[in-house]
Amino acid sequence: MKAFQIQAPRTAAVIDIPHLGEAGMGEVLLKVNLVGMCGTDLSTYRGANAMVGFPRIPGHEVAATVVEGVGDLTAGTAVTVSPYTQCGTCPSCRRGRPNACQHNETMGVQRDGAMTEYISVPHGRIYAANLSLKELCLVEPLTVGAHAAARGRATADDTVAVFGCGGIGLGAIASAAFRGASVIAIDMDDRKLEVARKAGASFLINTARQNLHQRLQEITEGNGPDVVIEAIGLPLTFRAAVEEVAFTGRVVYIGYAKEPVSYETRLFVQKELDILGSRNALPEDFRDVIRMLEAGRFPVTEAVSAIVSPEEAAATLAEWSENPGRFTKIQVEFSA
Repeated sequence: MKAFQIQAPRTAAVIDIPHLGEAGMGEVLLKVNLVGMCGTDLSTYRGANAMVGFPRIPGHEVAATVVEGVGDLTAGTAVTVSPYTQCGTCPSCRRGRPNACQHNETMGVQRDGAMTEYISVPHGRIYAANLSLKELCLVEPLTVGAHAAARGRATADDTVAVFGCGGIGLGAIASAAFRGASVIAIDMDDRKLEVARKAGASFLINTARQNLHQRLQEITEGNGPDVVIEAIGLPLTFRAAVEEVAFTGRVVYIGYAKEPVSYETRLFVQKELDILGSRNALPEDFRDVIRMLEAGRFPVTEAVSAIVSPEEAAATLAEWSENPGRFTKIQVEFSA
């Protein structure tokens, strides 16, 4: 069967692999329809992802159809999947936070992913919903931002600032707004900021031409945001999150900074901040995002930049690598 494989840094192609004829024990056989590309896949393509060995079939943002019914999942049901594993015994799993499992293997990262015609997935990691295939393919990437909003305990009483309006940042913006928060979207790209507005942001700050501190002070009446979510991964924005958040506020980091970050740690104590990491997503995040999409609270059309065939995926990855700002979300169509 057909699969899209990244064979080495900056080398990718469609290949043939053995056909997956049946599901494994406790699993469900799925026909893959759409698979999203994310920043992790781009990093893999560039050879910059230390967690990936080559060759690797990428893909963990999935919209698929059940081939043979199992339990409550009948044949033909459109579904999405959680791409993570959990060991059940590490400290994270024992604390009920398997999203941060010490031994997690994400599809398309530590193990082969979903960019192939069929996959077999454990029943408990499959989510059916009354959504289109394009929407189902957006569920997993949106859950990463949704988990960050949950980690930040965003409520209707809060003002939430989000650094970065890429796919993950949009998920945080939409989820914080869905929770009732007043959301400030921060980026340097007007096009992305406009999508953020449609995702629920009440305020937009373009730092290419606006003073970040001044605008945040104006919007929050001198207090700073109650919650800051960092979804870019730059030392500058890592520091700005701590500098701009309100006293006793919450800072949530999603991305990895590409280099060491130097802090003025006085602010940690003086402001008595909650500084939180956010990794992957929990089942409740998947359910929350599905409810949000079913309510029509996310600009699906504007968020998906391109839908390409597997044969076009290598060239699209190369173009994305050369022009990162051109795309918000790319989806690869294996079958409609």
